[in-house]
Amino acid sequence: MSATALKAEELSAAAPRNTGRRRGPRRPAWLTALLFAGVLLTLAIFTVPLYWLFSSAMKPQQEIYTWPLQWIPSTLTVENFVAAWEAAPFDRFYLNSIITTSVGTALEISLAILCAYAFVFVEFRFKKQAFVLLIASLMLPGHVTLIVNYITVANLGWLNSYAGLILPGIGSAFAMFLLYQYMRTIDKDILQAAEIDGAGHLRRMLTIVVPLSSPMILTATLIVMVGKWNEYVWPLIVTSTAEMRTLPIGLLFLRSQEGYSNWGVIMAGAVFVSLPMLVLFFLAQKRIIGGLAAGALK
Repeated sequence: MSATALKAEELSAAAPRNTGRRRGPRRPAWLTALLFAGVLLTLAIFTVPLYWLFSSAMKPQQEIYTWPLQWIPSTLTVENFVAAWEAAPFDRFYLNSIITTSVGTALEISLAILCAYAFVFVEFRFKKQAFVLLIASLMLPGHVTLIVNYITVANLGWLNSYAGLILPGIGSAFAMFLLYQYMRTIDKDILQAAEIDGAGHLRRMLTIVVPLSSPMILTATLIVMVGKWNEYVWPLIVTSTAEMRTLPIGLLFLRSQEGYSNWGVIMAGAVFVSLPMLVLFFLAQKRIIGGLAAGALK
Protein backbone atom coordinates (compact mmCIF):
# COMPACT_ATOMS: atom_id res chain seq x y z
CA MET A 1 0.00 0.00 0.00
CA SER A 2 1.38 3.40 -0.95
CA ALA A 3 2.18 6.11 1.57
CA THR A 4 -0.59 8.32 0.21
CA ALA A 5 -3.18 5.59 0.75
CA LEU A 6 -1.92 4.92 4.31
CA LYS A 7 -2.11 8.64 5.11
CA ALA A 8 -5.68 8.89 3.80
CA GLU A 9 -6.70 5.84 5.85
CA GLU A 10 -5.21 7.36 9.03
CA LEU A 11 -7.03 10.67 8.47
CA SER A 12 -10.28 8.83 7.84
CA ALA A 13 -9.92 6.83 11.07
CA ALA A 14 -9.05 9.94 13.11
CA ALA A 15 -11.96 12.02 11.75
CA PRO A 16 -15.02 12.09 14.02
CA ARG A 17 -17.89 10.10 12.64
CA ASN A 18 -21.41 11.45 12.85
CA THR A 19 -23.39 8.23 13.28
CA GLY A 20 -26.55 9.84 14.66
CA ARG A 21 -29.15 11.80 12.81
CA ARG A 22 -28.72 15.50 12.51
CA ARG A 23 -31.07 17.23 14.87
CA GLY A 24 -32.70 20.55 14.25
CA PRO A 25 -33.04 23.34 16.79
CA ARG A 26 -34.72 22.29 19.99
CA ARG A 27 -38.33 23.46 20.39
CA PRO A 28 -38.82 25.89 23.29
CA ALA A 29 -40.66 24.50 26.30
CA TRP A 30 -43.29 27.25 26.16
CA LEU A 31 -44.12 26.37 22.55
CA THR A 32 -44.55 22.69 23.45
CA ALA A 33 -46.86 23.65 26.32
CA LEU A 34 -48.84 25.94 24.02
CA LEU A 35 -49.29 23.20 21.41
CA PHE A 36 -50.34 20.72 24.08
CA ALA A 37 -52.87 23.22 25.49
CA GLY A 38 -54.27 23.75 21.99
CA VAL A 39 -54.73 19.99 21.53
CA LEU A 40 -56.49 19.71 24.90
CA LEU A 41 -58.76 22.67 24.10
CA THR A 42 -59.72 21.24 20.71
CA LEU A 43 -60.35 17.84 22.28
CA ALA A 44 -62.59 19.41 24.91
CA ILE A 45 -64.58 21.39 22.33
CA PHE A 46 -65.44 18.23 20.42
CA THR A 47 -65.78 15.65 23.19
CA VAL A 48 -67.55 17.54 25.99
CA PRO A 49 -70.82 18.11 24.02
CA LEU A 50 -70.72 14.49 22.88
CA TYR A 51 -70.24 13.25 26.44
CA TRP A 52 -73.06 15.50 27.67
CA LEU A 53 -75.36 14.11 24.97
CA PHE A 54 -74.81 10.48 25.97
CA SER A 55 -74.79 11.13 29.72
CA SER A 56 -78.01 13.18 29.55
CA ALA A 57 -79.70 10.43 27.56
CA MET A 58 -78.95 7.97 30.39
CA LYS A 59 -79.74 10.28 33.34
CA PRO A 60 -82.96 10.53 35.29
CA GLN A 61 -84.90 13.61 34.19
CA GLN A 62 -84.28 15.63 37.37
CA GLU A 63 -80.49 15.31 37.15
CA ILE A 64 -80.36 17.17 33.82
CA TYR A 65 -81.50 20.41 35.49
CA THR A 66 -79.35 20.27 38.63
CA TRP A 67 -76.86 23.04 39.41
CA PRO A 68 -73.94 22.68 39.61
CA LEU A 69 -73.98 20.35 36.65
CA GLN A 70 -73.91 16.65 37.43
CA TRP A 71 -71.49 15.25 34.89
CA ILE A 72 -71.69 11.64 36.06
CA PRO A 73 -75.20 10.15 36.38
CA SER A 74 -75.99 8.74 39.81
CA THR A 75 -77.92 5.91 38.16
CA LEU A 76 -77.97 4.80 34.56
CA THR A 77 -81.40 4.37 32.99
CA VAL A 78 -82.78 3.43 29.57
CA GLU A 79 -86.19 4.99 30.19
CA ASN A 80 -85.39 7.94 27.94
CA PHE A 81 -84.58 5.61 25.03
CA VAL A 82 -87.80 3.64 25.52
CA ALA A 83 -89.85 6.85 25.71
CA ALA A 84 -88.19 8.29 22.60
CA TRP A 85 -88.78 5.10 20.61
CA GLU A 86 -92.43 5.05 21.62
CA ALA A 87 -93.00 8.79 21.03
CA ALA A 88 -91.90 8.71 17.37
CA PRO A 89 -91.79 5.98 14.68
CA PHE A 90 -88.02 5.58 14.76
CA ASP A 91 -88.21 2.19 13.08
CA ARG A 92 -89.63 3.87 9.97
CA PHE A 93 -87.12 6.72 10.26
CA TYR A 94 -84.25 4.22 10.39
CA LEU A 95 -85.58 2.36 7.35
CA ASN A 96 -85.88 5.56 5.33
CA SER A 97 -82.40 6.74 6.33
CA ILE A 98 -80.82 3.38 5.51
CA ILE A 99 -82.48 3.24 2.07
CA THR A 100 -81.72 6.84 1.10
CA THR A 101 -78.15 6.69 2.42
CA SER A 102 -77.15 3.34 0.90
CA VAL A 103 -78.80 3.82 -2.50
CA GLY A 104 -77.83 7.50 -2.75
CA THR A 105 -74.21 6.77 -1.81
CA ALA A 106 -73.95 3.90 -4.31
CA LEU A 107 -75.31 6.04 -7.15
CA GLU A 108 -73.21 9.06 -6.25
CA ILE A 109 -69.94 7.13 -6.00
CA SER A 110 -70.69 5.25 -9.24
CA LEU A 111 -71.22 8.52 -11.11
CA ALA A 112 -68.11 9.99 -9.51
CA ILE A 113 -66.01 7.01 -10.67
CA LEU A 114 -67.35 7.26 -14.23
CA CYS A 115 -66.81 11.01 -14.36
CA ALA A 116 -63.30 10.90 -12.87
CA TYR A 117 -62.26 8.11 -15.24
CA ALA A 118 -63.53 10.09 -18.23
CA PHE A 119 -61.64 13.24 -17.23
CA VAL A 120 -58.38 11.36 -16.66
CA PHE A 121 -58.28 8.67 -19.35
CA VAL A 122 -60.71 9.71 -22.11
CA GLU A 123 -60.09 12.48 -24.61
CA PHE A 124 -63.13 14.44 -25.79
CA ARG A 125 -64.02 17.93 -26.91
CA PHE A 126 -64.45 20.70 -24.33
CA LYS A 127 -62.89 18.48 -21.68
CA LYS A 128 -61.14 21.32 -19.85
CA GLN A 129 -64.20 23.56 -19.97
CA ALA A 130 -66.43 20.83 -18.53
CA PHE A 131 -63.93 20.14 -15.75
CA VAL A 132 -63.74 23.83 -14.85
CA LEU A 133 -67.55 24.04 -14.66
CA LEU A 134 -67.72 21.03 -12.35
CA ILE A 135 -65.02 22.39 -10.04
CA ALA A 136 -66.70 25.82 -10.06
CA SER A 137 -69.87 24.18 -8.73
CA LEU A 138 -67.94 23.42 -5.54
CA MET A 139 -67.80 27.16 -4.86
CA LEU A 140 -71.60 27.45 -4.75
CA PRO A 141 -73.59 26.56 -1.64
CA GLY A 142 -75.97 23.65 -2.09
CA HIS A 143 -78.97 25.75 -1.06
CA VAL A 144 -78.72 27.70 -4.34
CA THR A 145 -80.34 24.80 -6.22
CA LEU A 146 -83.02 23.99 -3.63
CA ILE A 147 -85.85 25.87 -5.35
CA VAL A 148 -85.01 24.53 -8.82
CA ASN A 149 -84.72 20.97 -7.54
CA TYR A 150 -87.97 21.25 -5.60
CA ILE A 151 -89.88 22.54 -8.65
CA THR A 152 -88.44 19.73 -10.78
CA VAL A 153 -89.29 17.04 -8.22
CA ALA A 154 -92.80 18.43 -7.73
CA ASN A 155 -93.47 18.52 -11.47
CA LEU A 156 -92.31 14.90 -11.77
CA GLY A 157 -94.62 13.84 -8.93
CA TRP A 158 -91.76 12.68 -6.74
CA LEU A 159 -92.72 14.46 -3.51
CA ASN A 160 -92.84 12.07 -0.53
CA SER A 161 -90.98 9.40 -2.47
CA TYR A 162 -87.55 7.77 -2.40
CA ALA A 163 -86.85 9.04 -5.90
CA GLY A 164 -87.38 12.62 -4.76
CA LEU A 165 -85.15 12.08 -1.74
CA ILE A 166 -82.31 10.34 -3.56
CA LEU A 167 -81.96 11.39 -7.20
CA PRO A 168 -81.41 15.18 -6.90
CA GLY A 169 -78.33 14.60 -4.73
CA ILE A 170 -76.42 11.93 -6.64
CA GLY A 171 -74.22 14.36 -8.55
CA SER A 172 -71.15 15.16 -6.43
CA ALA A 173 -68.29 17.29 -7.73
CA PHE A 174 -66.49 16.75 -4.42
CA ALA A 175 -66.32 12.95 -4.71
CA MET A 176 -65.45 13.23 -8.40
CA PHE A 177 -62.56 15.60 -7.64
CA LEU A 178 -61.16 13.29 -4.93
CA LEU A 179 -61.18 10.34 -7.30
CA TYR A 180 -59.87 12.45 -10.19
CA GLN A 181 -56.84 13.53 -8.18
CA TYR A 182 -56.12 9.93 -7.21
CA MET A 183 -56.63 8.43 -10.69
CA ARG A 184 -54.17 10.94 -12.16
CA THR A 185 -51.38 9.09 -10.32
CA ILE A 186 -52.12 5.76 -12.05
CA ASP A 187 -49.57 4.85 -14.71
CA LYS A 188 -51.27 5.14 -18.09
CA ASP A 189 -48.91 2.57 -19.59
CA ILE A 190 -50.86 -0.13 -17.76
CA LEU A 191 -54.08 0.96 -19.46
CA GLN A 192 -52.35 1.20 -22.83
CA ALA A 193 -51.14 -2.39 -22.45
CA ALA A 194 -54.68 -3.49 -21.61
CA GLU A 195 -55.96 -1.57 -24.64
CA ILE A 196 -53.51 -3.43 -26.87
CA ASP A 197 -54.91 -6.68 -25.46
CA GLY A 198 -58.37 -5.58 -26.61
CA ALA A 199 -59.81 -4.25 -23.34
CA GLY A 200 -62.34 -1.45 -23.76
CA HIS A 201 -62.88 1.50 -21.45
CA LEU A 202 -65.39 -0.28 -19.22
CA ARG A 203 -63.15 -3.31 -18.73
CA ARG A 204 -60.09 -1.15 -18.09
CA MET A 205 -61.99 0.88 -15.53
CA LEU A 206 -63.45 -2.11 -13.67
CA THR A 207 -60.37 -4.36 -13.72
CA ILE A 208 -57.52 -1.85 -13.40
CA VAL A 209 -58.54 1.66 -12.32
CA VAL A 210 -61.16 0.79 -9.69
CA PRO A 211 -58.98 -1.79 -7.85
CA LEU A 212 -56.00 0.58 -7.85
CA SER A 213 -58.21 3.44 -6.62
CA SER A 214 -59.98 1.40 -3.93
CA PRO A 215 -58.43 3.29 -0.93
CA MET A 216 -59.71 6.64 -2.18
CA ILE A 217 -63.03 5.15 -3.33
CA LEU A 218 -63.62 3.81 0.18
CA THR A 219 -62.69 7.15 1.72
CA ALA A 220 -65.03 9.06 -0.60
CA THR A 221 -67.80 6.52 0.07
CA LEU A 222 -67.58 7.01 3.82
CA ILE A 223 -67.52 10.80 3.52
CA VAL A 224 -70.54 10.81 1.20
CA MET A 225 -72.38 8.32 3.42
CA VAL A 226 -71.98 10.49 6.53
CA GLY A 227 -73.20 13.55 4.61
CA LYS A 228 -76.31 11.77 3.33
CA TRP A 229 -77.12 10.26 6.72
CA ASN A 230 -77.01 13.71 8.36
CA GLU A 231 -78.79 15.57 5.54
CA TYR A 232 -81.53 17.75 6.95
CA VAL A 233 -82.71 20.55 4.65
CA TRP A 234 -83.63 18.58 1.52
CA PRO A 235 -85.61 15.79 3.28
CA LEU A 236 -87.42 18.47 5.29
CA ILE A 237 -88.52 20.23 2.08
CA VAL A 238 -89.39 17.27 -0.11
CA THR A 239 -91.31 15.17 2.45
CA SER A 240 -94.41 16.01 4.46
CA THR A 241 -95.49 12.66 5.92
CA ALA A 242 -94.01 10.70 8.82
CA GLU A 243 -93.74 7.61 6.60
CA MET A 244 -91.05 9.26 4.46
CA ARG A 245 -89.14 11.20 7.10
CA THR A 246 -85.49 10.40 7.75
CA LEU A 247 -83.78 10.36 11.14
CA PRO A 248 -82.70 14.04 11.33
CA ILE A 249 -86.27 15.10 10.53
CA GLY A 250 -87.54 12.48 12.96
CA LEU A 251 -85.59 14.22 15.70
CA LEU A 252 -87.45 17.44 14.89
CA PHE A 253 -90.71 15.47 15.04
CA LEU A 254 -89.72 14.10 18.45
CA ARG A 255 -88.99 17.58 19.78
CA SER A 256 -92.39 18.80 18.63
CA GLN A 257 -93.96 15.86 20.49
CA GLU A 258 -92.01 16.32 23.73
CA GLY A 259 -91.68 20.11 23.78
CA TYR A 260 -88.69 21.89 25.33
CA SER A 261 -88.92 20.42 28.82
CA ASN A 262 -88.31 16.69 28.38
CA TRP A 263 -84.68 16.95 27.31
CA GLY A 264 -83.75 13.43 28.38
CA VAL A 265 -86.03 11.93 25.73
CA ILE A 266 -84.79 14.40 23.10
CA MET A 267 -81.16 13.53 23.95
CA ALA A 268 -82.01 9.85 23.56
CA GLY A 269 -83.46 10.59 20.13
CA ALA A 270 -80.26 12.44 19.22
CA VAL A 271 -78.29 9.34 20.22
CA PHE A 272 -80.46 7.27 17.85
CA VAL A 273 -79.49 9.64 15.03
CA SER A 274 -75.77 10.00 15.75
CA LEU A 275 -74.76 6.56 17.04
CA PRO A 276 -74.64 4.63 13.70
CA MET A 277 -72.30 7.17 12.09
CA LEU A 278 -70.11 7.36 15.19
CA VAL A 279 -69.72 3.59 15.18
CA LEU A 280 -68.99 3.63 11.44
CA PHE A 281 -66.36 6.33 11.86
CA PHE A 282 -64.53 4.56 14.70
CA LEU A 283 -64.52 1.30 12.74
CA ALA A 284 -63.29 2.91 9.51
CA GLN A 285 -61.16 5.82 10.73
CA LYS A 286 -57.90 4.10 9.79
CA ARG A 287 -59.15 3.53 6.25
CA ILE A 288 -60.36 7.13 5.96
CA ILE A 289 -57.04 8.56 7.14
CA GLY A 290 -55.08 6.01 5.11
CA GLY A 291 -56.97 6.83 1.92
CA LEU A 292 -56.48 10.58 2.33
CA ALA A 293 -52.81 10.11 3.24
CA ALA A 294 -52.23 7.85 0.22
CA GLY A 295 -53.82 10.44 -2.06
CA ALA A 296 -51.72 13.22 -0.54
CA LEU A 297 -48.47 11.24 -0.87
CA LYS A 298 -49.19 10.35 -4.49
